Amino acid sequence: MGLFGSELRNVVEWQETDDHVIFYKWHNDEIKKGSRLVIRPGQDAIFLYNGKVEGIFEDEGNFDIASEIIPFLSTLKGFAFGFNSGIRAEVLFVNTKEFTVKWGTKNAVMIPCNTLPGGLPLRAFGTFQMKIGDYMKLIDGIAGVKDRYTVDDVKLRVLSVLDQMLMKWIAKEGKDMFHLQASAYDIAKGMQEDLDMELLQIGINITGVQISSFSYPQEIQDKINTAASYHMVGDMNRYQQGKMADSLDHPNSAAASMAGNTAGMGFGMAAGMQMAQQMMRGMQQQAATEGHTQTHADGKYCPSCGSAVNADAKFCSGCGQKLDVAAFCPNCGAKINAGDKFCSGCGHKLG
Repeated sequence: MGLFGSELRNVVEWQETDDHVIFYKWHNDEIKKGSRLVIRPGQDAIFLYNGKVEGIFEDEGNFDIASEIIPFLSTLKGFAFGFNSGIRAEVLFVNTKEFTVKWGTKNAVMIPCNTLPGGLPLRAFGTFQMKIGDYMKLIDGIAGVKDRYTVDDVKLRVLSVLDQMLMKWIAKEGKDMFHLQASAYDIAKGMQEDLDMELLQIGINITGVQISSFSYPQEIQDKINTAASYHMVGDMNRYQQGKMADSLDHPNSAAASMAGNTAGMGFGMAAGMQMAQQMMRGMQQQAATEGHTQTHADGKYCPSCGSAVNADAKFCSGCGQKLDVAAFCPNCGAKINAGDKFCSGCGHKLG
């Protein structure tokens, strides 16, 4: 008898390891005498008999069904197990945790916009949270005909209505089509209300909705970015100068090439002007030296500007340089002291 009893009894439990399963229905031919019910953390167990709820057990633990469960069932309180008889019942295990689900619009939603006759194509992405809130509605709407129900099943149902809800709450109150992120919180709260009403009929509550981003077509996003840049510029002259400076950091760009050519032209002109100035100064100095040699063979030359000065002059008439320190040889141009009789460079007689 003991051996037969050990073979007939069973363990009613849910060993689910997939966190995306919302509920699982255990069913066998019969629940035998000596069977036990195991409820793990994060699970509730619901006894079903002939399709009706007999009892809901929320405390975790390991329970003897005959002594600890049957006395609490509605219509089975006096049920007595026989040697070969058991209860033809089902046990629905429910995952009680809150689920977080990622979502995104299946297609671009055409939002009405005054400046775009066909509407503004828009996508949105975010998350929503849900948990089971009403066991009776869950059983009537889903669990009565399914053995398990997953997050993906709920997500499929949400996505079928999400686009219309998104369009509704964006269009409501005339939201700025190009700055929707600023209104993301209000739009998400409105969507949460509608989604919660939609899923309440199957016993699921939507506890939160978040919108992480809105996405425009690339060509529209580019124009938005350009318009924002122009608005931030203010002073267009400074903006152009900044653009020129930025282009120099990208040597392969067309703007950099133009900037490089412009800079090269400017550098060439500056270098040419500098060379011309040096040549002019050389020619003037040479002409001055030759003129001084012819007209002032016995005179002195200013050590600062090279102008010819009289032998007894104290200051240069051209630049005002004091002349009592040094002079230059009229023959070779070497620097000489004021009291020298002969040039130390070429031996020319001075004075």
